[in-house]
Amino acid sequence: MVTVLNRLTPYLALALASLMTVPAFGQRLSPGCGDLSNGYGPFDYTNALHFRERLPIVERVHFDGGVEALRGHADHPQNLGGDIDYTLRAFPNHHRALYTMARFYLTKDKFNRGNLRYSADCYFERAMAFKPTDGVVRMIYGVYLYKAGNLKDAERRFSEALERSPNDAEVHYNMGLVLAKAKRWDKAREHAKRAYELGHPMPGLRNKLKRNGQWN
Repeated sequence: MVTVLNRLTPYLALALASLMTVPAFGQRLSPGCGDLSNGYGPFDYTNALHFRERLPIVERVHFDGGVEALRGHADHPQNLGGDIDYTLRAFPNHHRALYTMARFYLTKDKFNRGNLRYSADCYFERAMAFKPTDGVVRMIYGVYLYKAGNLKDAERRFSEALERSPNDAEVHYNMGLVLAKAKRWDKAREHAKRAYELGHPMPGLRNKLKRNGQWN
């Protein structure tokens, strides 16, 4: 669907309250999604200091190229799920690790999810609670939902991403793909044109619109 890798490589009543977990920043996580406390971190992937000084420690041990390719870490390939999980507990909004986790859930059968302790939706919820202003998290969530066949929720996440980053060509492009899939051509064309005005390099959306007589 998307060129995410191109972009990413350079919460009632008191009775219900007992079922919810309150992580950092006062956000509430759904039951089963744990909390955001962690032995190391959590750190912010978009924070320059954390990125420079904390991230290499985590990635060296838990998120090398093999993990990102879904093969497993060079030193312990059998712990693929555990390595993705640790990375996303130390850096809840780690963009590349979120995308890797999404691909893992989309390509691995339900009996082969290793040591991933949460659902894909939980990992995204945790990331959004940790850094509500991070539009890239919502974009990646939208990509996952699109690939899972959930166009309605994918559109909602892309809309949230655009609220945070209205001039992001990647989000406009992916929103255009969702709308084209739903055959909402006027809106799809609107987002496509904005994506290309902003310099998006991929012709796929434009070609799709052309094939359906929706580009001029």
